[in-house]
Amino acid sequence: MNKFLVCDTAETPRELPRGSAPFFGFARLLRRFGFSIAPEQAIAFMQAVSLLGPRSMDDVRRSAVATFAPAPERRVEFDALFESWFCGDTGMLSPGDQQDEEETEIKDDNATAEEQIITIQDAKGGELTSGAEQLNTRTFPSDDLRLDKLERRIGAALPWRRSFRTVRTSTGSNLDLRRSMRKILSADGDIPSPRLRRRQTVPRRLLMLIDVSGSMKLYTDDYLKLAHAAVQGTGGVEVFCFGTRLTRLTPALRIKNRDQALARAGAFVEDWDGGTRIGRTLLAFLSVPRFSAFARGAVVVILSDALERGDSTEMETAFRRFAGAAHRLSLATPLAGDPRFRPETAALRAIMPMLDDLVDGSSIAGLSEFFLSLGRSAPDIEPMSGRGS
Repeated sequence: MNKFLVCDTAETPRELPRGSAPFFGFARLLRRFGFSIAPEQAIAFMQAVSLLGPRSMDDVRRSAVATFAPAPERRVEFDALFESWFCGDTGMLSPGDQQDEEETEIKDDNATAEEQIITIQDAKGGELTSGAEQLNTRTFPSDDLRLDKLERRIGAALPWRRSFRTVRTSTGSNLDLRRSMRKILSADGDIPSPRLRRRQTVPRRLLMLIDVSGSMKLYTDDYLKLAHAAVQGTGGVEVFCFGTRLTRLTPALRIKNRDQALARAGAFVEDWDGGTRIGRTLLAFLSVPRFSAFARGAVVVILSDALERGDSTEMETAFRRFAGAAHRLSLATPLAGDPRFRPETAALRAIMPMLDDLVDGSSIAGLSEFFLSLGRSAPDIEPMSGRGS
């Protein structure tokens, strides 16, 4: 059984207590079979087992069901895996599942730990893409490409929403009861003019997910420059990149100087121009609660060619979850720059109904205009390029 390691950037990896290995091993087994399990859930499972005793294996089972919350349609599979792992019925596992596997590493430049959470299974398929991990760093050439217009206008260009926070106002019909009562008491019971409040309107968050695999090598430099301008233009922007790993770039892109920001990002990301695991890395993003919260009610733009290798089920699942959480879901692909482009791959056909926009991602000028149009409603879309057509 593989050992579960806790990795800390300030320390060397350390093993968990020996007695906890079977419980974390079960969490790893669930991830191997496609269950989305966050590190927080694995820790909660351990705490639940400790709380219940456990007095019997039923206590362990109840702890697992309560903390991992398997979907009803996968409960039978979940129970079978539980029996296989804790009761020794290895016949329920396929032989390939006993092999060591790679893990999708999640890197957060603003965190103290590197979280290794989603296991990767080898798969065949995809002539233009590869799942093999290839670690590289990148340097960005200095140039005079200016994105001042985007930086100045992105904050006002995003769609707005009503916040639960309120501000004082002199007109309207929403009474500020607390301030009105305080005024009445200070005036010895006289009834002054009522105090009013209204709910604030704030821009929605923008979440950018940038594909840095080898098939996107010609475009990632411009995408990072675009992301830097967006981050500098408004505080509500989050940027991640993915290839065979998932990396949060927002802290690096907050550096004002563009060349310095891109240099830091280039050194921090380790999987430039390598393989691609779109579905699995996007599910890794969604499995971490503090990351998936960025997508809730946000404008989500995924910059990728969407050329998934092998089975597209995981990619379809990830896009469906993004579509359910986001205010607007857009795919910017450089392939759409070709007028002959049609979404003919299985992955693209599967995700088409979930998209609000399928836009040309081949030019930084076109993408800038698209970002500045996000405050307007999504245009009527043709059957090949959007949701519900």
